[in-house]
Amino acid sequence: MASKKFTDYSKYTAPPNRLTVDISLLIRQRLKDLGLGQKDLADAAQVTESYVSLLLSRKKAPPASGRTDLYERIGAFLRLPTGELARLADLQHQEELKIKAAAPLKALFKDSRELILRKCDPGRRNEIANIFEKQPFGELERLVTQKLLDVTQGVARDELRNEEWLRSMAELSHRSYEQMRVAILEFLDTDVFSISVEGCASFLDPIIEFWDIDLRTFALEIGLNLRLAPQSIKRFEFAEKQPVDSSVEPALEEFLGNTALSENITEEEIGFLRGLRFNGRRPSPLYYYRELQNLRDPLHFPAAEKSRRSR
Repeated sequence: MASKKFTDYSKYTAPPNRLTVDISLLIRQRLKDLGLGQKDLADAAQVTESYVSLLLSRKKAPPASGRTDLYERIGAFLRLPTGELARLADLQHQEELKIKAAAPLKALFKDSRELILRKCDPGRRNEIANIFEKQPFGELERLVTQKLLDVTQGVARDELRNEEWLRSMAELSHRSYEQMRVAILEFLDTDVFSISVEGCASFLDPIIEFWDIDLRTFALEIGLNLRLAPQSIKRFEFAEKQPVDSSVEPALEEFLGNTALSENITEEEIGFLRGLRFNGRRPSPLYYYRELQNLRDPLHFPAAEKSRRSR
């Protein structure tokens, strides 16, 4: 059966005053139109029927499309145009984020903070704990929590279609395969302001082995469980760097545009020429030609030429 292209979504914009399409209402109506039930939808999406029920009753907000394959499965099952359900979900999600962003910040649950601190390098744990206590959900706590969440969600997102990985996680948390998929879909839609104790226990705890941060440079190192993640260490640097001068000398542009002068030039050689500086003076295109010949002349780099011959 061919997909029907929807153009008028006005009847799917409940509750009142909502400007975007209500995904729950749209899915319920499509199920009714096709003579299908919630269990049929749950089986097609590989989630539990209770999750579908919560989603359709608006007791659970629709997840962001980029973090899940849910809309791809549901859209195909409901015979909606490819990508349409995800697009509408994004619009609704953006509206709900605006509402959430306007609300006052809340500190993490006590158990969530304790789990995050427990993963901290023992030599720095007391110092970090003191900062967390003095500045509840301040800049440092948000930075660490956000990066731990980013890394863990990245692993979960990459493995979402890996049935073996999902079953391993399900076994660790004593869940069924479908329950694990629901848990991951919910976790992938979590942000730093709404991370739950369950999300920490189910994902951060098994995936994150440790973390450490240099309080002087804010360089962060995160160790991962190799049984559940493809690499053992993630590092994040927060260092000041000088701005890169992206301007291009007019003479260099002229040189590159002249194929007689710049024949067979490589990206590496162009990069070298771009990096040349002249303290306010302006070179000619011929200068770049001569500099390129000097760069290519093996007599100017005997050590490099000898190294290439010995290979």
